[in-house]
Amino acid sequence: MTDNHSEQADEIDLNALPDDELVEQMHDDLYDGLKEEIEEGTNILLQRGWDAGKVLEDALVEGMRIVGIDFRDGILFVPEVLMSANAMKGGMAILRPLLAETGASTIGKMVIGTVKGDIHDIGKNLVAMMMEGAGFEVINIGINNGVENYLEAIEEHKPDILGMSALLTTTMPYMKVVIDTLVEQGIRDDFIVLVGGAPLNEEFSQAVGADAYCRDAAVAVETAKQMMHEKRVHTASS
Repeated sequence: MTDNHSEQADEIDLNALPDDELVEQMHDDLYDGLKEEIEEGTNILLQRGWDAGKVLEDALVEGMRIVGIDFRDGILFVPEVLMSANAMKGGMAILRPLLAETGASTIGKMVIGTVKGDIHDIGKNLVAMMMEGAGFEVINIGINNGVENYLEAIEEHKPDILGMSALLTTTMPYMKVVIDTLVEQGIRDDFIVLVGGAPLNEEFSQAVGADAYCRDAAVAVETAKQMMHEKRVHTASS
């Protein structure tokens, strides 16, 4: 993207663009983290008779998919992705009530939080925003969560996915406490459990009984989509 790209965006009349060009422009604006332009584009597509689900899928989710790929490949970095996610939130705020009215189903629902003793939340928040960007409903329960917080959120929101984050080697073992409690209560198999954070790795995730380790937000989205698909196929066949 060129340096003067955002300056050009001020001059583009979004109303004048045909649908397909407007959607492409929205992908560019998401990439550049331009929240007002995303809100404007979202409203224009709705005024043109697009349903909320189509706006979400074609303009926002597809735009964030492109952001996710470049984040994964090291072309974009956390500050830029946070700006993109914030722009996405602007569009989502407009679409969410409309999606609720139509009863449009999300891909899945996720409860995510940082574990007890750990107050790091940038990575977790990035995962939450990227998951929303991919069409998931996300309940972000924040930092320093004991097992009772996870259980409460699970009981209240009935998620498909439980996400846990830790950035300290000292708090990593608490993930096993949460998963062991799910096992004791006989509900472990009801959820896809994803874990992440800088000191973790695949071996650790297997050792604590998680379904997968996600090294960053882009991988978390890919993994969640894949596992939700497998879950649906399995449910349909059983």
